[in-house]
Amino acid sequence: MPPFEQFDRELDPGERIGRVRWTICAMLFVATSINYMDRQVLAILKPTLVHSIGMTEVGYGHITAAFMVAYAVGLLAAGRFVDRVGTRIGYIVIMAVWSISAMGHALANTVFEFGIARFSLGLGESGNFPAALKTTAEWFPQSERSLATGIFNSGANVGAILAPAIVPWVTIHYGWHAAFLATGAISAVWILLWYTKYRKPADHPTLTGAELRHIYQEAAEQIGPSTPWAKLLSYRQTWAFSVPKFLTDPIWWFFLFYLPSYFSSKFHLDLSHLGLPLIIVYSTSTIGSVAGGWLPTPFRRLGLSATHARLGAMLFCALLVVPIFWVTQLQSEWTAIALLSVAAGAHQGWSANLLTTPSDMFPRTAVGSISGIGGMAGAAGGALMMNYAGYILQITGSYATLFALASSAYLIALLVLVILAPGLKRAPIAA
Repeated sequence: MPPFEQFDRELDPGERIGRVRWTICAMLFVATSINYMDRQVLAILKPTLVHSIGMTEVGYGHITAAFMVAYAVGLLAAGRFVDRVGTRIGYIVIMAVWSISAMGHALANTVFEFGIARFSLGLGESGNFPAALKTTAEWFPQSERSLATGIFNSGANVGAILAPAIVPWVTIHYGWHAAFLATGAISAVWILLWYTKYRKPADHPTLTGAELRHIYQEAAEQIGPSTPWAKLLSYRQTWAFSVPKFLTDPIWWFFLFYLPSYFSSKFHLDLSHLGLPLIIVYSTSTIGSVAGGWLPTPFRRLGLSATHARLGAMLFCALLVVPIFWVTQLQSEWTAIALLSVAAGAHQGWSANLLTTPSDMFPRTAVGSISGIGGMAGAAGGALMMNYAGYILQITGSYATLFALASSAYLIALLVLVILAPGLKRAPIAA
C-alpha cells in the first residue's frame, strides 16, 4: 500500500484514541525541568560567589556568556545529531553530558574554572530543545503540537521554581559545592526510564492503532527528505524562526541569570529570602507556558485559521511584556514581582508558539535541524546580552536599559516573523 495510506482513514465511531503520546510529553517535561534546575543554580548562588571567590559583575557576565557561546555552538550540532541518531539515543547522550557538566561545577573555585564548567554545561544543555521538539513532531499531529510544546516547555519554569526552593537550603546546610551535585541522581533515573520506555510511535509496544493513526494523520505531507544545512539557510522560513529567537531568547536568559541579583540589589534580599519572589515569578511562567500553548484555540473559535490564531496568540503575549519598561522605577517589591511574573509568563506563552513554527513550516525530517539553527541564533543573542548586562551593571549599577530592551523585543520579533513568513507559509521542500 502507498506510504501512510493506512493512516488516512477516519476513526471508527466509538474508537478511543490512546494517551501514550501524553506520557511521552510528560517525560519531556521532566527532562526540561532537570535542564533548568541545573542551569539556574549558578544564578541563585551569584551573591554567595561574589563573597566566596570574589566574582565581579563583569566576571559573572563572562561566565554566563561562555555558557551561551557553547549553547549556540552546541545547538547547531545538536539538531543535526538528533536528526541522525534519533531521539531515543540522542536524548540519553545529551542529558548525560549536561548532568556530568553540572556536577562538575562543584570542582570550580575561580572565575576561570567556572567559565570552563559553564561552557561544558552549555554544550550539553543545548540538545534538550532540539530533541524535545523533534520528539513532539514525531508523536503529535500539528493540531496538538503547540499544547504539547507548551506543556513540556513549562518544565523550564518548574525547574526554575525547584532550584530556588532547593539550592538555598542545600547551600546553607552543606555549602555551595553540594548545591551543584543535587540533581545528578534525578538525571540518572530519567536516563534509565527513557532508555527502557521510549520508542518511536510505529515501534511502541503499547500504542493503539487509533492513536497511531491520530499521530500520523498529516504524515504524508509532513515527512520529507533530509535537507542539508546550506539548503535550509536559503529558506526565508529558517530566518523567520531564527531572527525572533535571536531577539527574544536573550530576554529569558536575562530573567534566569539576573532576576536573583536584581531582587538582591534592588530590595536587599539575602539568600534565605530570595526564594519566594523567584518561585512566584517562575510559577506564573509555568501557567503562561501551558496557557500560551492553549491560547490559539480561542482565536480559532473567532474564525481565524490555525496559523493566524498562532500569530494572534504571539501578539497577545508580546503586548503583556511591554509594562516591564517601568519596573526599575517601582519602589514596591510586590508590584515588581507582579510585573515580572506576567512578563515571564508571557515569554513562555510566546515561546510555546514560536517553538511550534518549525513543524508548521518544515517537514519532520528538518525540524531538529531548524530548531538547532534557531536555538543557536537565540543563544548567540543571549551571549551578547549577558556580556552587555555585565558591563552595564558594572558601570551604571542600573537595570533600566536592560528592562527597556526586554519590553520591546517581542513586538519587533513578531514583525520580523510576519514579514519573512507571512501566514507561516511552508518551505518549498518536496515531500
